[in-house]
Amino acid sequence: MTKPEAFTEADIAGAGRYTVKKLPEVTLAFWIMKIAATTLGETAGDLFAQTLKLGYFLTTIALFLIFLVTLVIQLSSKRYNPVFYWTVILSTSTVGTTTSDFINRDASTKYLPEGAKSLGWGPQGLGLDYPTGAAILVSILIAVFIIWKFTGLTFAIRDIDTFRGETLFWSAILVSNTLGTSMGDFLSDSSGLGYGGGVLLITGLLAALLALRYVPAVPNVLLFWIAFVLTRPFGATAGDLLTKPTAKGGLALGTAGSSTVLLAVLFALIGWAHIRNNRRPLTATTRIS
Repeated sequence: MTKPEAFTEADIAGAGRYTVKKLPEVTLAFWIMKIAATTLGETAGDLFAQTLKLGYFLTTIALFLIFLVTLVIQLSSKRYNPVFYWTVILSTSTVGTTTSDFINRDASTKYLPEGAKSLGWGPQGLGLDYPTGAAILVSILIAVFIIWKFTGLTFAIRDIDTFRGETLFWSAILVSNTLGTSMGDFLSDSSGLGYGGGVLLITGLLAALLALRYVPAVPNVLLFWIAFVLTRPFGATAGDLLTKPTAKGGLALGTAGSSTVLLAVLFALIGWAHIRNNRRPLTATTRIS
């Protein structure tokens, strides 16, 4: 198999016959960054909503607006930019955390951080509980994939190179990250496994998916999306393990400290990805005429 022909950005723009992929290659580094971003999304969402006591309602609105801004920047980009891409991933993880909490929780003290009597302004939750909230989110995610299927566009991230395909991709990401938070909180708070047990369970499931990757009958695209959903509850349970009090089975590192460390790690990884991406020649992969 011959290697794809390399072009400069000016060549591609001038020819007008090629599209440039705007989503990253799925590698080990991709999954490490995904877990770092989703774990940071959990700790940062809790930092704003709980530690700073802004509440789930106001925090969700503010974070959703930030998500829209980052999404517009990503969709407007002409080529893959690791900073833009991972900023959207982080924003979906963060707003997914507070959205899930708002759907599943209520204003009772059992959901409040220690010493807090209330959180922020407005309603603090719909109180639907984790199974009901997860069922709603699963239904929405299935609806997104059904719509996606009827468009005839690919589910494979490496081949998504149209505006409509990317919009469907980000819709699925937002819902899956919100769903993953519900799954992670259920494992941590209601399943009896605790934070550490939840992390171990999801680690085992991810290991099973890795093994299935070598089974020819199982589509890799299906495995990718299952893994993408599961890395979110992994981040949620890992984030809770880092931040929750030791009396509840956590490490009591705090939301501020944990978020700062995770942000530094994610920034370092994004910087590495950005430098690596800039060293690569642009590749013309899809003709549009």
